[in-house]
Amino acid sequence: MKIAISIPDSIHEQAERYAARRGISRSELYRRALQAYLRCEDEIVEQLDAVYSAADSSVDPVLGELQYRTLTRDDRETG
Repeated sequence: MKIAISIPDSIHEQAERYAARRGISRSELYRRALQAYLRCEDEIVEQLDAVYSAADSSVDPVLGELQYRTLTRDDRETG
């Protein structure tokens, strides 16, 4: 599939030099870069899910009361 993207000239120039040094096409460079980015994003989400699924996310009752007290009357009535 062909797509068109816009990138700053400086990044384009860096990419061109990088691809030339590696002996790969620009398309191959962008394919690899996007694949690595997506893999990294998936790994980060999985790690965050693991951390937050094990953590207690309940609000401390004292903190909850203090937060409630900071709300204006209008905030409390509409929220």
